[in-house]
Amino acid sequence: MFKIYDVPSAQRTILKRSAPDEMPVSTFVQARIKELFGVEISAEEVVKRILADVRRRGDVALKEWTVKLDGIRLESLKLDSQDAQNALETIPDALRQSLELAAGRIEAFHRRQPAVSWVDQTQDGTLGQLLRPIERVGVYVPGGSASLPSSVLMSVIPARVAGVRQIAVCSPASRNHVGISPAILAACAIAGVDEIYPLGGAQAIAALAYGSETVRGVDKIVGAGNLFVTLAKRQVFGIVGIDGLAGPTETVVIADDTADPLRTASDLLAQAEHDPLATAILLTPSRLLAQAVQAQIARLLDSPTEEGLSRTEIIAASLESRGGAVVTRDLSEAVELCNAFAPEHLNLAVADPWFWLEKITNAGGVFMGGDSCEVMGDYVAGPSHVMPTSGSARFASPLNVWDFVKIISLVALNQAGVRRLAAPAAQIASAEGLDAHALSARLRT
Repeated sequence: MFKIYDVPSAQRTILKRSAPDEMPVSTFVQARIKELFGVEISAEEVVKRILADVRRRGDVALKEWTVKLDGIRLESLKLDSQDAQNALETIPDALRQSLELAAGRIEAFHRRQPAVSWVDQTQDGTLGQLLRPIERVGVYVPGGSASLPSSVLMSVIPARVAGVRQIAVCSPASRNHVGISPAILAACAIAGVDEIYPLGGAQAIAALAYGSETVRGVDKIVGAGNLFVTLAKRQVFGIVGIDGLAGPTETVVIADDTADPLRTASDLLAQAEHDPLATAILLTPSRLLAQAVQAQIARLLDSPTEEGLSRTEIIAASLESRGGAVVTRDLSEAVELCNAFAPEHLNLAVADPWFWLEKITNAGGVFMGGDSCEVMGDYVAGPSHVMPTSGSARFASPLNVWDFVKIISLVALNQAGVRRLAAPAAQIASAEGLDAHALSARLRT
């Protein structure tokens, strides 16, 4: 199940990248698509049809798609503001205290992020940049196979710090909770969410992008979801902004022979339990460690009840298809492979993680040492756990304050500056064949 690879075979299998829209569609989902539409069509076409229907028919389409896809009949598309507060009052005290602790740390972290306007006086006048928060943001919070109140905090609080005035959350209703999970609702209350809609999937993205009779459209959509959510975000980009295209979650552990096999195994299992398509990879020059981790994973999955593991089928599917240990020549090769893979999460479980940190160029987040595990980042460390996946850590960043502001350039040249700069501007305009531009500049001389 958890295999040990050499480097060449790993590069052909578990270290090989796929784009988010190339995620495999299960046989069950393919059968459901044919059942719903009467023909075999791609996931991309499914999303296109749902978006068009919601844009055309609004609330009616939202309710119909929720029945068709989720088997849930919604009486209302919007929750009352008191519902979140009621959930906060009824969840266990220990959970409430933990969510409030996490919220405080997330806010404190993001308030340290420098995101300020500036204005500079020069001999030619005044130049600057004005930071303005996005007016209205929509946050998608998954609620299918797992309820994720942490995703509410990790997405909403950076937006609040940035000064976003209106924040709406869409999260799918669950038959298990007769609505949205109480934990998610409680997190909405703690984070100060303005509107909550019990919607999931592509229809939720359509509602946030286009609006409906009940749902108010937004300016930007953030938050991860399944394949259909990702494809929907891509199709509405341009009508609204998006934070990125999220693929399945992933972690890479770089470890040497000082790493604890049981802790390393538990970190890989923690990642694998998210999703059958999640990626959990160990890179190590120590074959003995790889074998020890392999043995610990087998032991934990053979006796899951002893450790309280409940998602063993998901873990097994993930490790079978997207997990494993890769034995490298040395730590330098492990770092090289990691940078090429550009993982969402990277744990440096090595004797001197600070030395190797300097060599890391591509990762959504780096977790230093065997104790500072990725699970701490998922919940309580402070940075947002919404991080770039599918290799996008080569050019993208974790969700942060900058995702919720826009820059307005300020140009206030004085008369002397305009006269000094007009001739060069006209020269460039003429070279580009834009004669009216050149005329506009020359008239300022």
